[in-house]
Amino acid sequence: MSRFELRRISPAVLAGLCMLGAGLAEAQPAARQAALAGVGRTATPAEIKAWDIDVRPDFKGLPKGQGSVRQGEVLWEAQCASCHGSFAESSEVFTPIAGGTTTQDIQTGRVEGLMPGANQPNRTTLMKVPTLSTLWDYINRAMPWNAPKTLTADEVYAVTAYILHLGNVLPENYTLSDANIREVQARLPNRKGMTTAHAMWPGKELGGAAKPDVQGSSCMSNCKPEVVVKSFLPDYARNAHGNLAEQSRLVGASRGADTTQPPLASNLQSNSAPAQALRAQVAPEKIATSVLAVTAPTASPAKSAATGVAAVMPLLQKNACLACHGMDSKLVGPSFKDIANKYKDRPDAAAYLSGKIKAGGQGAWGSIPMPPQALSAAESAQISQWLVQGAAK
Repeated sequence: MSRFELRRISPAVLAGLCMLGAGLAEAQPAARQAALAGVGRTATPAEIKAWDIDVRPDFKGLPKGQGSVRQGEVLWEAQCASCHGSFAESSEVFTPIAGGTTTQDIQTGRVEGLMPGANQPNRTTLMKVPTLSTLWDYINRAMPWNAPKTLTADEVYAVTAYILHLGNVLPENYTLSDANIREVQARLPNRKGMTTAHAMWPGKELGGAAKPDVQGSSCMSNCKPEVVVKSFLPDYARNAHGNLAEQSRLVGASRGADTTQPPLASNLQSNSAPAQALRAQVAPEKIATSVLAVTAPTASPAKSAATGVAAVMPLLQKNACLACHGMDSKLVGPSFKDIANKYKDRPDAAAYLSGKIKAGGQGAWGSIPMPPQALSAAESAQISQWLVQGAAK
């Protein structure tokens, strides 16, 4: 109906149409309610309580209970160490929890390793978390990862106490409870590390600044133009104090070099004084083997060992590769098909992938690291050759 036709309608008729429309609008919610009658029910207090489990920074919502450091150690070894390591230092599955904090940090409430210019390569949970309620709440609702919400309140207190003991926040004979958790909060290494000065939340009570700092002004000033390596391990001193790989505590992604193995062939073949000293210590046949490993051309697919899926499947099962990688779909890590597609045009793909399988790594496919794999050079070469050929089923 055009506006010209609307002019011909009397005011009374127009008012009636408006009232009819309003009545239809009111009828729709009623009809909807009638259609939903009998569907669902009101949640019971017990059901609401089961989900209302959050613990606030002021510890509102914290249940009563207690758990000791020693009890937490037993629980940790049984349900947590497989992913986080016996001392919460492992990063093979998740980022490390303990490490990087000092007695001074506990006294000041500000972790020195997080300050600008700090020489701290890894950032652990205890370095970053400012509120103990956050740690307690996350363990309570999400751990263990394969059976969340199965820990009792006492067990959560115990596991939390053990983590804090690993960070030297609590002594080994301490029992953490709802009665003393506020006292422990006052010892958290980074309790003063949280700030609202960036005004990323609205309201002057949470920062005071009128405009959020979205320019990164705090971390984008006085930037160094390049990284300069000031120290390195000379070749002649490579194994002077034993194998570094066996001496490094695995906190984060840092790994000590396996100094029982010779360095790269390019170093061995140089005429530098360190290389000459090293050649005097390393047997010639080892140097030749190292050079051959770098310079020998990659064997053609026709001459390589059988690399069909039937040949590599026992290796994939033996080394638990299928626990993290699917044939065509991503699991913890990328699928074998995705790996094959990414490196299909790389000339040295077979040698590169073989080395990655043996050494492990992090960053190429995301933040979750792949730990070094304990398989022989022949096995890793066979798997990498299968990947280079397209990871055919």
